[in-house]
Order: sequence, then C-alpha cells, then structure tokens
Amino acid sequence: MIFCVEDDNSARDLMIYTLAASSFEAEGFSDGKALFEALDKRIPSLILLDVMLPGEDGISILKKLRSKPAWADIPVIIASAKSTEYDKVIGLDLGADDYLAKPFGMMEMLSRVKAVLRRAKPEKNGKILEVGKLSLSTAEHTVAVAGERIRLTLKEYDLLEKFMAEPCRVFTREQLLLSVWGDDFPGGTRTVDVHIGTLRTKLGECGEYIETVRGIGYRLEAKQ
Repeated sequence: MIFCVEDDNSARDLMIYTLAASSFEAEGFSDGKALFEALDKRIPSLILLDVMLPGEDGISILKKLRSKPAWADIPVIIASAKSTEYDKVIGLDLGADDYLAKPFGMMEMLSRVKAVLRRAKPEKNGKILEVGKLSLSTAEHTVAVAGERIRLTLKEYDLLEKFMAEPCRVFTREQLLLSVWGDDFPGGTRTVDVHIGTLRTKLGECGEYIETVRGIGYRLEAKQ
C-alpha cells in the first residue's frame, strides 16, 4: 500500500491511477489529519508526501513520522516545487528517502517509488560488512555501532554500505550522487553533503570514520 498525500485533487487522482495501473495499491489523502488517521489503522509500504499542504505542512508531518517508532521506518518521498531548495534540504535532513521536484512526470514518480521500495526490501542472501566498531548486514538491512543497532534512512544506509564495501577508497560527491540517487536525480551534490552530515551524527562515536577529503569527496576508514 502506498499513501499519497496531495491537496490537489486532480494531481492526487492521477498519482493513484498511475500507481494502480502499475499494480500498486494506493490511497490518497488531502492533508496531514487524514494521513495520521489512516496510519493508526494501517502502515503503508511508502508515503508520497507533498510539502505544501493545507493546515500542517509536509515538513512538520515528516518530523512526526520520524519521531514515532511505529512510523519511523516508513519510506517517505517528499514533493515540492523546484524553487523551494530549502524545503528539499530540510526534508532530506529530517530523513526523507527521496525527493520529487514539481512538476514531475508520472513515469519519474514510478521510477523513484520502485527504487525506494527496492532498497527497502532486504536481500535474501546477504553478507556482513565490518569496519572498526561498525557492522552492516545486507540481508537484514541493519547497522550497528559497537553492537548497538541504529536506525538509518534508506539513503543513509546506501551511502554507508557504499563506503563499507570499499573502506579507505575516496569517492567524489558526483560518484556518490550517481550511485545512491541515480543519474536522473534533480538535486545537486549538496544532497550528498546533507546526508553525510546526518549519517555522521547517527553513527555517534563512529561518525569520525567518514573523512572529508578536501577538494574531492569522502572516504570511510576506522580510526585507531
């Protein structure tokens, strides 16, 4: 089930129709109040969340989603006008898994929905990656710091897995953007910097493993 939160009736109906035509079950809501009422009854696989909504805006709704354990792991794709760069950065910083710049095409929406859902589904046969006090299970899609499990968004997880698969390798911002967000992502390398910042914070004592390589990008290496 995919929840679509959009106050424009025509746009919401088109989103639901497109998802349904691609074999996704979808339900639409015009505001945050209706969304939260639905969440008390059912947890969706993903939420498409518009930023500009009547009453409570999408950024405030996203904060509530990430603050409640029952909803914190639901993948969220936020949508906002191309001119509102601030909303995009804040949304990603708060834990949104992807971003759609309005106006967007239905094929682009479907592509991003499928990509986020694909990353959210654990692999049947995975492996354990370990660097210093960090461990990552690709099968369970989990991360632990010194044995304590932590919660990451899908994009933060993808970044960390990229680093841990090749520790000590320096990745440019462009390489990370292409690998994690894809070549059709409308945002720039600032998106990478925002996610690196939140990832470092969540990793706690292991946050310093991610080193900024001036003029190039980032690398991950366990500190002695």
